[in-house]
Amino acid sequence: MNRKLLLFVLFLLLSKWSVAQNTPDTLKSRQLDEVSISARRENIQRLPQIQGTYLWSGKKNEVINVQNLDANVAERSPRQIFAKVPGVFVYDMDGSGNQINISTRGLDPHRGWEFNIRTNGILTNTDMYGYPASHFSLPLEAVGRIELVRGTGALQYGAQFGGMLNYRIKTPDTTRAFSLESANSAGSFGMLSTYDAIGGKVGNLQYYTFYSKRVSDGYRDNSSTNYDAQGAVLDYKFSDKLNLNATLLRSKYSYQIPGPLTDSMFMANPRQSTRSRNYYSPEIYLPSLTLHWRLDNHTRLSWTASSVLGTRSSVQFNQPANIADVIDPNTLAYAPRQVDIDQYHSYTTELRLMRQYEFLGQNSWFVTGVQYINNDLHRRQLGKGSTGTDFNLDISADGWGRDLHFKTQNVAFFAENKFQLTSRLSVSPGLRYESGSSKMSGTIVYYPLEDVPNTIEHKFPLFGVNAEFTINSGQNLYAGCSQAYRPVIFKDIVPGSAYEIADKNLKDASGYVLELGYRGAAGGFKWDAGLFHMQYNHRLGNTALEDNGTFYILRTNIGNSTTNGAEIFGEYNFDITPKLHCNIFTSTAWLDATYHNAQARVGNENKDISGNKVESVPRWISRNGINFRYEYLSVSLLDSYTAESFADPLNTVLPSASGAVGLVPAYNLLDLNATYRYGNLLFRLSLNNLTDKQYFTKRPTFYPGPGIWSSDGRSVVVTVGVKI
Repeated sequence: MNRKLLLFVLFLLLSKWSVAQNTPDTLKSRQLDEVSISARRENIQRLPQIQGTYLWSGKKNEVINVQNLDANVAERSPRQIFAKVPGVFVYDMDGSGNQINISTRGLDPHRGWEFNIRTNGILTNTDMYGYPASHFSLPLEAVGRIELVRGTGALQYGAQFGGMLNYRIKTPDTTRAFSLESANSAGSFGMLSTYDAIGGKVGNLQYYTFYSKRVSDGYRDNSSTNYDAQGAVLDYKFSDKLNLNATLLRSKYSYQIPGPLTDSMFMANPRQSTRSRNYYSPEIYLPSLTLHWRLDNHTRLSWTASSVLGTRSSVQFNQPANIADVIDPNTLAYAPRQVDIDQYHSYTTELRLMRQYEFLGQNSWFVTGVQYINNDLHRRQLGKGSTGTDFNLDISADGWGRDLHFKTQNVAFFAENKFQLTSRLSVSPGLRYESGSSKMSGTIVYYPLEDVPNTIEHKFPLFGVNAEFTINSGQNLYAGCSQAYRPVIFKDIVPGSAYEIADKNLKDASGYVLELGYRGAAGGFKWDAGLFHMQYNHRLGNTALEDNGTFYILRTNIGNSTTNGAEIFGEYNFDITPKLHCNIFTSTAWLDATYHNAQARVGNENKDISGNKVESVPRWISRNGINFRYEYLSVSLLDSYTAESFADPLNTVLPSASGAVGLVPAYNLLDLNATYRYGNLLFRLSLNNLTDKQYFTKRPTFYPGPGIWSSDGRSVVVTVGVKI
């Protein structure tokens, strides 16, 4: 037996020697030289000209790669996240990261409602015609990139002046059936957060699910936060041409509202609180289905059905900052609080088709689609709440002061064509037509409902055109003009008291955006410099009215505004040593926003405000930074400057007793972030507002209350992340 085994082993060895002798040299094993591949982490890029069923040619846009940022992602610091997008105005209502409140080009930053806000292409604005704010709060740890398209891209997705803001959720590692990601943070003011996600690919199914939790005591007294969010994204590939995506997202947070401050309070102690019994909480669900179908090599189709479902609840002692919330010595109890509850039932479906064809010997593209929206916003306000101190939404037997439904049905058709006229020049004309109406019904206890404009029609065409000229492979010129509009929303038509009247002939705000820019890259330089002009007509506001000796406040279209501006982004990358890399950048915007043919109420009179500056529009917004990267370590320093601005159309300089109007001073902030990435591990240290600058960004006129809202002072956040 041993002899047979020995002969067999000898036979194998001889066979292997014979094969080796007759093997060509090209097939023999060789020792290869080591190959080193290195690449810089780019955190600002541009959208491709064609993406799915969207055309982005000739449009100003930015793509932020969140995973490559040195930024305070755990608390979603907007000035750091959007640092390389020129002109982003950040409204810091609270520093806990509950909501991202930003705007561009002098628009209103309240919950980003001048944007068409999306997640994975799914509309997240709560009710585009009733209350266009986005109450959904996605954890940025779940986001792979953020896409921002400015005004002239509006025809394909909506008609908003601000443009489109799309958060793209991370995609899973498709080489594995299971992977795990976890990021855990701790910071100043009792901040603790965790983000945990799993994902992978099993057969034809890709999946990515996450859970996020964050708590914080807040920078100010009585400003605690309790936040959690969950999400699941499933994508099933039926074939190379057909796949179906199913997504379910949820976010909820409760925020204790510390109340507004007067100027004297802010100067004495910006961390103090004027309210301890005020609370706010939105809970939003986003279910959606999206079908992608490549009919042939030249035709793509996508269909989406989605919903925004949930509530926005608040209970507040709703008075100016100079009125204290104290126990009444006669009743030995606090005053009853006001309870407001919104319920959202918003449904959207959209069908899009893109076709590539040949024109003048060049490839051109045509995209068209139709969108249907059906919304029911149920608004209950002015409920007489409890005299307690907890988050209690119970109301008295008197019921609601306002109990209203605002129902909207709207159909929008759009079409855009990219004509590739030469190998370098393309022109993309487009149109959008919207047709629908919003109808209000219900009760207002202090006002006859028949005196309120309870039906608002939405019928209007919008036109636009974009052009792009390619200078070389890395540089191009772009230009565009597009009409835009902002509908009359719920709060515009509902009188706040018996002394207010809503104009029955309210007009939707409308206008247009012009832009021209030059972008590109050469050597270590990258830039995007442009000019824009925005015409915003029929702005909403208040005027004074007297009828038979009785004074009223009329909510009406007060006039027009024009915003001119320049937006400049530039960065330079260079190597100091073979291992030490440096990046410096500037992201700067100059804004000039003025009223024209406009008037505003002053006491019982109206005043011409033509030539006045538009409120909350600073002349300069400039962010400048430097980044050093050495092997696995990256260190970034960011300087953010925002010039002074006015809080009201009258351009009041001296603050009022309540702090509701007055100048908003300029402020300059420094942030330092350091990130160490090694293999699957990540360590980050964020030092925010290094100089402990005491500042505020806006004096709001409504929620969360008129007055000063202090922004956060110096803070520290430490994050540890791992991927398995």
